[in-house]
Amino acid sequence: MEFNHKSVLLEECIDGLKIKQDGIYVDGTLGGAGHSKEIAKRIKENGLLIGIDRDEEAICVASQRLCEFPNIKLIHDNHDNIKEILEKLEINGADGILLDLGVSSYQLDERNRGFSYMGDAKLDMRMDKNQMLDAQTVVNTYPEEKLAKIIFEYGEEKFSRIIAKNICEYRSKAKLETTSDLVKIIEKSVPKKSDGHPAKRTFQAIRIEVNNEIKPLYNTIKNSIDALNPGGRLCVITFHSLEDRAVKTAMVDAEGRCTCPPGIPYCMCKMVSYGKIITKKPILPSEKEQSSNPRSRSAKLRIFEKKGV
Repeated sequence: MEFNHKSVLLEECIDGLKIKQDGIYVDGTLGGAGHSKEIAKRIKENGLLIGIDRDEEAICVASQRLCEFPNIKLIHDNHDNIKEILEKLEINGADGILLDLGVSSYQLDERNRGFSYMGDAKLDMRMDKNQMLDAQTVVNTYPEEKLAKIIFEYGEEKFSRIIAKNICEYRSKAKLETTSDLVKIIEKSVPKKSDGHPAKRTFQAIRIEVNNEIKPLYNTIKNSIDALNPGGRLCVITFHSLEDRAVKTAMVDAEGRCTCPPGIPYCMCKMVSYGKIITKKPILPSEKEQSSNPRSRSAKLRIFEKKGV
């Protein structure tokens, strides 16, 4: 299957990065290289674009799509390790970092990856095929209480307890091996309703757990800000309320807040600010983009600019 992925909020991200021709930029979620290609077009020979992805298939496709640009480094790694990656490359700071969080259209549409509740495939959901934990392990080995918590918190599924209970009852007789095994259990657990497929929230929750998408995110944002050069910008696209909350909290904390009582002539709380939030409210896709790409509807873009010298 061809690696297709419509880059969400593409123009807004490029504008937000304020690209310099000789700058160093990091696309921490390379995917199909849609954002990266637009960045690469705007930097010259003395600039550099570093593309990071945990999916080896994305790295392979991106290397082909970016082959015309000489100033590209592609890294198979996790964007959570951005500081360590730059240190290994002996790069002291980036002028811009982009994170387009969540799962790509390709990963959802490529049935054998096990991300989709449509069709039938082995339960997998790993963005990095080299890691040990997969969806099959989660549904077959996690205790019922832990499963229910994950489905409720990461999927915001109100029927999480009955879904977890029915998963455990099923696996006591036979191992869950395929996406259709899981879908059938969920369909029996969730009352029929009109707001999308009944398995959507549970599949999202298990995917987030398998790929550890939420827990490290606050530190990833703080580390990304730390890795910026003065005046550099961090652009982050989220698709899930928990993602957005972690990103917003990290940016607010990095911006800093004075806690001194009103009326004091100077700050005594020793508040430290690492920069400013450019987007006081997140940037949302236009109606045109949402219409042409339904998967963009939940997207939010937040931008942070590191403090200058």
